[in-house]
Amino acid sequence: MAATVPLDPPRVGTALARAVRLRCPRCGRGQLYDGWLSMRERCAVCGLLYEREQGYFVGAMYVNYALTAVLGLGGVLLLDALIGLSLTQQLLVAIPVMLLAPVLFFRHARSFWLGIEYFVSSLDQRSMRRGGRPSR
Repeated sequence: MAATVPLDPPRVGTALARAVRLRCPRCGRGQLYDGWLSMRERCAVCGLLYEREQGYFVGAMYVNYALTAVLGLGGVLLLDALIGLSLTQQLLVAIPVMLLAPVLFFRHARSFWLGIEYFVSSLDQRSMRRGGRPSR
């Protein structure tokens, strides 16, 4: 591990910005991926373990699904409202978008899931330090 990194709890904007850049949600400097699909086990800078348990990233599938649905369906509905599309044209736009989007968003969906979980768990830790109970 490298030098000590200040680990202040991130704000929502900071956590989301780190997720967009595919960086460690804790320090913001470590990269999440070695290759296109190969996620690192932990941050090379601060040591944060990325996958906590088997099935940890199942929630990322929901994030990916939501992004795909918004882009695919929302895009088709917007185009239909702006220029008017036939059903055939809507399908010709929607099907390729909805087949490619999950592949293209895979890394970012995992990154967003990791960032959201880190942000929420840091809120729980701060609450416990002040003598409160963790939120459920």
